[in-house]
Order: sequence, then C-alpha cells, then structure tokens
Amino acid sequence: MQRRNFVRLAGGGVVTAATLGTIGLAGCSADMPHAAIEAWQGPGAELAAASDLRRWLLSYAILAPHSHNLQSWIVDLGTPGEITLSCDAKRLLPQTDPLSRQIMMSQGTFIEMLDLAARERGLRADVTLFPDGAFGPDKIDSRPVARIRLTPDAAVAKDPLFGQILRRHTNRSVYDPNRPVPAAAWAAMAEAVRSSALRFGFAGAEQAPALAMHRNIAAEAWRIELTTPRTIMESFEVLRVGPTEVAQHRDGLTLLDPMVVTLNRLGLFDRSKAPALDDYATTSQIKDFGAKLASTNGFLWTVTPSNDRVTQVNAGRAYARVQLAATAQGLVMQPLQQALQEYPEQAKPYGEIHRLLGATQPGHTVQMWARVGYASAVGPAPRRRLVDFIRA
Repeated sequence: MQRRNFVRLAGGGVVTAATLGTIGLAGCSADMPHAAIEAWQGPGAELAAASDLRRWLLSYAILAPHSHNLQSWIVDLGTPGEITLSCDAKRLLPQTDPLSRQIMMSQGTFIEMLDLAARERGLRADVTLFPDGAFGPDKIDSRPVARIRLTPDAAVAKDPLFGQILRRHTNRSVYDPNRPVPAAAWAAMAEAVRSSALRFGFAGAEQAPALAMHRNIAAEAWRIELTTPRTIMESFEVLRVGPTEVAQHRDGLTLLDPMVVTLNRLGLFDRSKAPALDDYATTSQIKDFGAKLASTNGFLWTVTPSNDRVTQVNAGRAYARVQLAATAQGLVMQPLQQALQEYPEQAKPYGEIHRLLGATQPGHTVQMWARVGYASAVGPAPRRRLVDFIRA
C-alpha cells in the first residue's frame, strides 16, 4: 500500500472515531481557542449591571444543549421588555432530523435556560409559543417559535437549577461501570419535571435485562447512522477540525486531536465522502461506541402523549431541567437520539425503542433517550458570540 493511502485510511479511522465518539472531550484540549468557550464564564459585570437585562439572560440561554451544537437560535429585541425567538432555517438537520423534532426540542432548551435566568433576576417570563401559528409537521419557516414577555415580579421564586447552567456539559466518554446511579439521583431528575406533561422513566443497574435491550437498540441505531452515507455526511458538514476552524465557526462538532489536525492541514483527511462499510473508520467506531454502551448502567427517557410542535418545544424544556438536575447530582449524560430519528433507515430501532418504553399508543412519542452515569469531567462545547444571535 502506498504511504499516502495508508495515512489517509488510518487518519480517516481516527478522525471518524473521534468525530462521532468523543465530541465533547475537545474542551479538555489546550488547543481549544479561548474565545470559542468564553461564553461559559458567564456574562460580564457590565451586562449584570445594565438597566436592560435581556442580554444578561441571553448569555445563559445560549448555553443550552442543541443537536449537533448547531445553535439555531435567532432573537429579536426590537420590543422593549420582550424577546422574540425564531429558528434559523440555515441551521437544520434535514437528513437525521427530517421533521425537525430535535430542532424544536433545542428551541425548548433555550427557553428553559432563559426562564431560569429570568427567575434569578426577579423577572417573570411569560412564554407564548408560536404566536403567529405553529409550523407544519415537516417544515420550518420564519414565524417565531416563542414570544417571551419579561415583567418584574417579587413573587417569582428562584430555581436552584440555575446554578448548574455553567457546569452543564454533554459527556460522550466511557462511564464508570462500577458506580450505579443512586435512587436519590433518579428521584431528583424526576422531581425536576414533575409538573411537565410527559412521562419520565429510567432503568438502573439493578435492571440488567432492560439495560441489555437498551444497549442493543442504541448500538444498532448508531451503526445505521454511521453506515448511511447521507447521515454521516451531515455530521461531516458541521465538523470543525483544529483551532482555526473552531475559532471561525464556534459551533458544530469539534475535533482537536493533534494528529488529525496535522493530517487535515496536509490535505490527508477527506471530508467529502463517507467511509466504506468495512473501513476501519466505520468498524472501529462501532466497536468504540459499543464499549461506551457497555460501561453505561443507567438510561433515562421521556415520553409525551402527542408530538405537535408545542409538545416538542416543551419536551426540550423538560430535558434541560433533567440534565441540570443530573449535573447537580454529579452525574453526566449523553442523548441517544439515533433510534428516535424519523428517517426510513431507522424505522426498526425506532419501533423497538418505542415498544420497549411503552410508547405504542397513537401519538405517543419518545422525545428523549439518554445514557446516564459517572465520568471524568469534559470541557464545554464552543459557543458563538452573543451578538451573533441578535437580529434587532
């Protein structure tokens, strides 16, 4: 084999494994540009002291979790005392999220973080979803997702989950297989969404047969996404390799492995095509993710009785609360959205996870499914500048 081809194949294998298996660890790298993660230090004193607190609130809202870290939030501050949230139609996932359900959930995580920040400053956030009408089931348009009216209110209670926003990170690494999630932690996560119109469920270390079924479904769904060219290419399109790309975009999936960065600089990493089914790039990643699933002894999920746009946004709000509650308990989590995605190749895992979680009645939908456990801390994902989200 020619050396150039060997380097490309070996590099491709490392790149794919890192890209899809360890995204979220990039923040541990000394090569992470400081500007790309400065938002995680919280708003500066000038925003905290400003008479108009909306930008202070937004500094926390933009730290919400988002599918593929696309950050598809646009805010309009044209009306005093209000924030109008819209979805950036250029930041969607048409291949893996063809109905934009996950994108709508990501609007909900933003709203929840905003509400928590408003409470912290004695503001009541009155949220009106889809004030000009909801999107259809298979499209996103320019109409607002939410209009949030902010009103000073001494009766508004602060929420302790606010204190976890700057600590919240998605963790895609191997978890500690010897530390089960304690009952008190499950109870805290359930309590965080007690008032939500959804069903919260979990399977812990004592439920070995159920854990095996969760792992099997997740592994198969992951294999499908890896081996479906158009879905893996969707991830490649938002992959940011090296500090220069990360600093330029401050979104998407981050990869800072020095060897991969060097290969990319030399033109030896080809992101223009999907790896073959039997490439090391594919087979190693399947093995790697299997090891992560094997280390996981806790899974959680939320199920809603319907799947309209309002329900999807509110399911996102609930997920944000669950993750913050888990963070307060010292836990980490990683969403397992592959089996919940509505593209044709995922039909079998989609049906299996819905049956396993008792979501078989018409309209019932598994909105979130995640692995949960203990793991070493990871660094934060990049965030764009606050001004990049504001349109007026």
